[in-house]
Amino acid sequence: MAVDAVIIGLGYVGLPLAQEAIRAGQKVLGLDIHPGVVQALNEGRSHVDDLDDAAIAQMREGGFEATTDETRIAEASTVVICVPTPLSSEGGPDLRAVESAVDAVARNLRPGMLVVLESTTYPGTTDEVVRPKLEAGGLVAGQDFHLAFSPERIDPGNKDFGAKNTPKVVGGHTPACSDAAAAFYGAFVDTVVRTKGTREAETAKLLENTYRHINIALVNEMSRFCHELGIDLWDVITAASSKPFGFQAFYPGPGVGGHCIPIDPNYLSHNVRARLGYPFRFVELAQEINAGMPAYVVSRAQDILNTAGKALNGSNVLLLGVTYKPNIADQRESPAVPLARLLAAKGAVVSFHDPHVQDWHAVPEATKATDAAQAAGEADLTILVQNHRDYDVEELVAASRSFFDTRGAAAGGEKVVRL
Repeated sequence: MAVDAVIIGLGYVGLPLAQEAIRAGQKVLGLDIHPGVVQALNEGRSHVDDLDDAAIAQMREGGFEATTDETRIAEASTVVICVPTPLSSEGGPDLRAVESAVDAVARNLRPGMLVVLESTTYPGTTDEVVRPKLEAGGLVAGQDFHLAFSPERIDPGNKDFGAKNTPKVVGGHTPACSDAAAAFYGAFVDTVVRTKGTREAETAKLLENTYRHINIALVNEMSRFCHELGIDLWDVITAASSKPFGFQAFYPGPGVGGHCIPIDPNYLSHNVRARLGYPFRFVELAQEINAGMPAYVVSRAQDILNTAGKALNGSNVLLLGVTYKPNIADQRESPAVPLARLLAAKGAVVSFHDPHVQDWHAVPEATKATDAAQAAGEADLTILVQNHRDYDVEELVAASRSFFDTRGAAAGGEKVVRL
């Protein structure tokens, strides 16, 4: 049976995309290389935060099916590639998953098919990596099949913006390719934004996250000297935010996490160095500042304990929230990992609590606390790393001996030290 779309990669990006397409009446087939993921989805069980089991059941009722069989790509009129692109050892994007997915598409490419890459990567990937592989069989992009890039903009845990109401950027290899991509997404996304081509669409995603990366680094660096100068940066940000134009609030924290902010800007920086021979200085400086925040938090934690007459070595330190952002279970690139490892390396006895995380394999030496308030009362220092909505911060402050607030969530008091 023919399907409207095959979505390759059934994670945080691919599944919400499939959900919206199905809601619009499209027949969607999901392709993933992990048999466990495929089996779970076909049994109605979700593995991502934004879709629960009921949502998967509704998708199944709408005709969704998951498979590991790449030959079924040939059944589709549209193929969307949503596979991960982690950093390589050289600092650029690791395109092995993209190349593997594209090879699978190439083996099953048909005339008239639309192929869209959504995986975040450096400018030129669609034209220089994807297109040659697809054209190797004799079909020509822009003539025999359509090729486009459309950057994913999924924000896990965001209840206000999802795949449907977040504007979708599309850039085609040719204007006709852009038309085909815009028509596909326009069937289930409220707003489609066209760029001149694939490189512009690829760069737009990198600009979005580079903007955030640099501004987070700005306030992270300000948090250091404001602390030394006795200035409450959180109060400063609140005051600056009262300006109705020309200012957007960013906040300091113990580091940056997730797939986007700590990784995507480096694609652009690596590409600039490799192609043009000079550094993207803003990105590299921002990376240096943000990557150094876990060590800075450890230094501040040591100071807090010293003030109380205790050494970090041998002290019990509780970390509250170990995911990369609040209210989800996603731990990708969470700053809690280097923070915990640095604390443990200095002799601290590290424990953690997180309502969304059952097992924290990234830091095996950290023990799990089942009751946050009780654990805070037993710890020499409690560090709020991620402020989940499940936390009653003031209750935790009251229960704690000393509370290090890296998220600006606590009202204040003698026990509280803010980042």
